[in-house]
Amino acid sequence: MQTMKGPAIFLAQFAADRAPFDNLRTLADWVAGFGYVGVQIPSWDARLFDLDRAAESTVYCDEIRGILAERGLELTELSTHLQGQLIAVHPAYDSLFDGFAPEGLRGKPFARRAWAVKQLHLAAKASLNLGLGAHATFSGALAWPYIYPWPQRPLGLIETAFDELAARWRPILDEFDESGVDLCFEIHPGEDLHDGATFEMFLERLDYHPRCNLLFDPSHFVLQQLDYLQFIDFYHDRIKMFHVKDAEFHPTGRQGVYGGYQPWVDRAGRFRSTGDGQVDFIGIFSKLTQYGFQGWAVLEWECCLKSGLQGAAEGAPFIARHIIQASDSSFDDFARSGNDRAANRQLLGLP
Repeated sequence: MQTMKGPAIFLAQFAADRAPFDNLRTLADWVAGFGYVGVQIPSWDARLFDLDRAAESTVYCDEIRGILAERGLELTELSTHLQGQLIAVHPAYDSLFDGFAPEGLRGKPFARRAWAVKQLHLAAKASLNLGLGAHATFSGALAWPYIYPWPQRPLGLIETAFDELAARWRPILDEFDESGVDLCFEIHPGEDLHDGATFEMFLERLDYHPRCNLLFDPSHFVLQQLDYLQFIDFYHDRIKMFHVKDAEFHPTGRQGVYGGYQPWVDRAGRFRSTGDGQVDFIGIFSKLTQYGFQGWAVLEWECCLKSGLQGAAEGAPFIARHIIQASDSSFDDFARSGNDRAANRQLLGLP
């Protein structure tokens, strides 16, 4: 077993065009003041990070690490959630996802996807230059509009979608493999990889690629009513990243998992600030420690009620309280009777 690293925080939800959230130095000061020791950086946010420079320049990467180290922080991982989404977009969502790409690519889905592929390749090189072992992303979705089988889905529709999804990601995964970095897909509604079954369909088509791994975020399992603790039992060998994010689900006679098209605050399932929802974090930290998880516990703050300032301030001590200092010995070592092969055989009645 190994002690998890943390507390860390994902900066995506906090970057803004006002101080101290508008550049890496002052934002790092802000999170360090709460007690965080790691940050996860969104690679698309030019206020915080230059992905092109990081892929080309180890000097720039040393500068980024130096900025963080001066404040007692480490870089945990980079994220390409927005760019990864653009690897696979169903036409129904084209205009909605255009905002994830440069303005000149809007209305040009093929050019947009080519840009996104290049972004992922840059992220692999940047992660290598930064000495990182894992990277966060989304899979994108071709089949999501057909999530509920009515009208009945044509035979082969889902298989075709996953064949194509795997074909698009395989060369990217190969690039990450060359860089020695695990590519971790966040299991998330809206993505074709939204539960264990879909991840298995994807993984099988990739011939169980060693770099195809998981970012575990229990909040998305609560909203789908999936067993997130058993998910760890099933897939712990592929879980390389962890978002500490809370959620709650209160079904009624009016509304359930699908949410009735209501705003977040009025949904049966909604994200909550860490510690305010229903996620069993004691169980999660216990299982991840049991299985030897070697990554970071990274706060991702999203809440429809509580402010980000309060959520960030409360998140660091919450994670620190839940990190288990893994034992290096057995609790009953005081009663150990030694290791003697002859005595063991005698105890078993063997000659």
